[in-house]
Amino acid sequence: MITRRFMLMRHTDVSGVSGTGVVADGVQWPDGTVVIRWRGDRPSTVQWNSIDDAIAVHGHDGKTGFVYLDHPDDEQEVTR
Repeated sequence: MITRRFMLMRHTDVSGVSGTGVVADGVQWPDGTVVIRWRGDRPSTVQWNSIDDAIAVHGHDGKTGFVYLDHPDDEQEVTR
């Protein structure tokens, strides 16, 4: 696995806190670990063991997509 950057694209703001559009930036490290840095007035950083764990918490059943940025074949939205 390689290091990949991604962004969180929120289509619907379920919580009413983060808004819609690009709400966070992230990196998936070669060992599968994911780090997400939230944008906004009170930015924060969170770490997950895998992209699946991050999507399970922040994907909101497809209302937030994880969009890879670095590799043309990966420039797709991942939702679960």
